[in-house]
Amino acid sequence: MADENDKKAKADAEKPAKKAAAKKESKTAKAESSSSKKESKADAKQTTAKKAAPKAEAKKETAAKAESKKAAKKETKAAKKEAKDKKGDAKESKKSAAKKEPAKAKAKAPAAPPVVRARARYVRVAPRKARLVADQVRGLHIEQALALLQFSPRGASRDIQKLIESAAANAENNHDLVGDEMRIASITVDEGPTLRRYRPRALGRATPINKRTSHIAVALTPAEDE
Repeated sequence: MADENDKKAKADAEKPAKKAAAKKESKTAKAESSSSKKESKADAKQTTAKKAAPKAEAKKETAAKAESKKAAKKETKAAKKEAKDKKGDAKESKKSAAKKEPAKAKAKAPAAPPVVRARARYVRVAPRKARLVADQVRGLHIEQALALLQFSPRGASRDIQKLIESAAANAENNHDLVGDEMRIASITVDEGPTLRRYRPRALGRATPINKRTSHIAVALTPAEDE
């Protein structure tokens, strides 16, 4: 019995020592775990910092590029403004120089001779026949042209003679010119609409008849400006 009591006493005496050793082991394990957690957090922070570094550099590069683009745009705008200002100055200088020129220079330029026109439309003459007469009259003095047309055997000469007399009357009434001192500067004959007719022929046939028309235009200028 004494031995059993001694064993129990020893066991009771060893229990607090075991508890203290277990507590120390648990504390050391907790410290190790906390230190490992701290190390893992530090490693994670380093990795995140390493990952964020290239992004920050890329952002800096983009910002620098944007600033360089803005500066280039400002430079181009300034250059355009300078060019516009130079152009405006050149235009103003040209205008001022033109204003300073004497009026004599303008008087030196020859004045264009007045042109009197007259037209006859839908004249019942074939344009091919009217052009033969117009070619004879073109460039002549008005008196010579009227004399030629008065004694011409062609039918178109009557219509062209009336048109030239009408143009001479326009020169006297509208332009205060002398009608007998004019020259035929140009005369043109254009083709007008064709009147299509048909003539009955033998054996129930019909042959076409084309009644052609002409548009005649005359331009007169003073004979002194030849």
